[in-house]
Amino acid sequence: MIRAAAFAVAGLLGTGAHALQMRDDRGVTVSLERPPERIVTLAPHLAEIVFAAGAGAKLVGVSTFTRHPAEAERLPVVASYGRVDIERLIALRPQLVLAWQSGNSALQIGRLERIGLPVFVTETRSLADVPRIVRVVGALAGSADLAEARARQFERGVAELRRRHAGERNIAVFLEIWHRPMLTVNGAHLASDALRLCGGRNVFAAAKALTPLVSREQLLAARPEAIITAGFGAETLQAWPGFDPVAAVRHRRIYAIDPDLLYGQGPRLLEGARALCDRLEQARD
Repeated sequence: MIRAAAFAVAGLLGTGAHALQMRDDRGVTVSLERPPERIVTLAPHLAEIVFAAGAGAKLVGVSTFTRHPAEAERLPVVASYGRVDIERLIALRPQLVLAWQSGNSALQIGRLERIGLPVFVTETRSLADVPRIVRVVGALAGSADLAEARARQFERGVAELRRRHAGERNIAVFLEIWHRPMLTVNGAHLASDALRLCGGRNVFAAAKALTPLVSREQLLAARPEAIITAGFGAETLQAWPGFDPVAAVRHRRIYAIDPDLLYGQGPRLLEGARALCDRLEQARD
């Protein structure tokens, strides 16, 4: 069935000269004859970016956990936990697939490409990457002006936070993305870039893994002054028995931030960064 669908894809995409060529974050050049009318995203933040880029009306398929904006939540799901339902995706007749380098299997991306679907792969590691990818998607989708306006809005918000928190006392922070077992992020993660914007220092920035596990002994040795948690009850003192030697626990500097905001990779990350800066201000006070 997939082979038969591949012929349908080829017919849909056409065989004319490529009017648009752009290099994705793998370094692969993706070619399109014209701006696509049907787009599929394989990660939640990419759906948010498509809408931010002014191309939300062209989105026809998404991944699980796509919640923002509400219009995207109602679309057919073609990917779950990094796995792609290729037959269901092909049935939606996409002219462009947007994928996430860290979250989507290179093997499955390659399979989509082999049946003739253009797949544009992105990776977000810094705050500057968010408006960059919004602009790229806008250029691909033919909505560059709308994308530019939204990208500049994001950049103005970041610049305001940077100005407001320049010169603040640096504060050591444990960014907890899961409580049992304790899981954090290293300095290459997008959330660490947001933390630096607010005058914070990730106590596990030097970890080799992007999302390393943390032991009790490691956290005691790291001595964070504040803990930013994704919630799940971990913002309460009762969730930290035996951690009284840690200043953040001893002084009740444990703050929960919606993980969709702080660990998402779309424009709503700006809201997460603002919340993060506010919590660090509380910790300093």
